Amino acid sequence: MQEQALPRYRAQQLIHWIYQRYVTSIDDITEFSKDLRKKLSEKAYISNLGLVRHLHSSDGSAKFLFSLEDSRTIESVLIPDENRLTLCISSQVGCAMGCRFCMTGAGGFIRNLKAYEIVDQIIAVNRILQPRKVTNLVLMGMGEPFTNFDEVVEALWRIVLFIGISKRKITVSTAGVVPKISLFSQKAPEVNLAVSLNAATDEARSDLMPVNKRYPLASLIASCKKFPLQPTRKITFEYVMIRDKNDSQEDARKLVKLLKGLRCKVNLIPFNPFHGTELKRPSDQRILSFQKILLEGHVRALVRESKGLDIQAACGQLRASSDPLR
Repeated sequence: MQEQALPRYRAQQLIHWIYQRYVTSIDDITEFSKDLRKKLSEKAYISNLGLVRHLHSSDGSAKFLFSLEDSRTIESVLIPDENRLTLCISSQVGCAMGCRFCMTGAGGFIRNLKAYEIVDQIIAVNRILQPRKVTNLVLMGMGEPFTNFDEVVEALWRIVLFIGISKRKITVSTAGVVPKISLFSQKAPEVNLAVSLNAATDEARSDLMPVNKRYPLASLIASCKKFPLQPTRKITFEYVMIRDKNDSQEDARKLVKLLKGLRCKVNLIPFNPFHGTELKRPSDQRILSFQKILLEGHVRALVRESKGLDIQAACGQLRASSDPLR
């Protein structure tokens, strides 16, 4: 708008129409004159994701497969819970982390998403939901947010300032890219931090998550202890429970010891099997026994059951079955 020598309020109008009215074309901004719309359309366009598939689960969740301008595809998952509508979005096409329990990593890494492609997932889903809208946001979909650091931080600022989702209702998850954890607290809005932990020893974690070989547990936990938290906030540790890999009572006791002194909570996530993996889900009894040890060790621990099992809601499943360019 500055380049076009237009007043500041025109920029505010444009932001409103894109982020609140969800228009897909400058021609749809009826608050602008036809001449202004024509002038702007010669310089720019409004990005828009293509909806490839929209699946509904019997448990109320929904999965979206979106196509990008280069025909690559990404996934977003909507999880309703009482008055919340939580959207899980992607930050990359594929993922380079190679975690054994995640199908996205099995498909390899294609490219980073641009900030507008990250934000467009929310706008596209809000367009489908209206008059309702997404209330909570988690960056736990395809990709490692901290290896696409600059675009993710830019997207977060747009989400907070332009879409208006509260910082307290946004969570960004990392597999443990240690140097970016402290930088994140300096550069990004004060959103919630989640760390994909999944083991309490370096040996077990390195077996499941190659990133641990570069950033072992001691450095990861040290960076988490230094992460600035408001008085009522906690770091979330995600722990995907896998039979005979990280689900024993001894594993639970080691986890209690590892997290001592940290203001945190643990989400225990029973493994969601996918085609081609030898990993298995533990029994419910084993999961509850693990949780009991954490609670007795004064570690807040919740069991998070997988959603959308009937619509391939685990990261990467729908894309793997639909994307010819993968």
